[in-house]
Amino acid sequence: METAFIKKTIEELLSALSADAQLDAVSELEGVAIVRFSIKTSDPRSLLGEEGKTLMALNHVVKKIAEQQSIRENIKPISFLIDVNDYQEKKIQELKTRAHMMAERARFFKSSVELIPMNPYERMIIHSFFSNTPDIKTESMGEGRDRRVVIKFIEQST
Repeated sequence: METAFIKKTIEELLSALSADAQLDAVSELEGVAIVRFSIKTSDPRSLLGEEGKTLMALNHVVKKIAEQQSIRENIKPISFLIDVNDYQEKKIQELKTRAHMMAERARFFKSSVELIPMNPYERMIIHSFFSNTPDIKTESMGEGRDRRVVIKFIEQST
């Protein structure tokens, strides 16, 4: 039920923005319980903005609208993201690739490896990515904008 409301909200916002864009697909991200609303456009810069900031703002606005709707209807809100021309999906893949390389480094040196500071969403992706990896533990450290994920190697007893 909430996905229909979110889909309608996105379509109304795209129309209000006079964006040459269409909501293309609704799917679930692999390995993470997040619904992805995929938008296709011939002018992605108008919806992405510099370093994806416009897209983050669009995600924030739609999440706040959906949150209020969930409260009104007394239903549990769903986790979702809006993606434009697969920008978010590519970014998630890059993040997973970087995290995988750092985990291999932690395994090789049998130590902890700190990643660069990340926003809460990116940290959640990393934590989810390693949630079923027995020899790797992740935790967030730091404050504010300097908050980062630490990948820790856990020696497995044989």
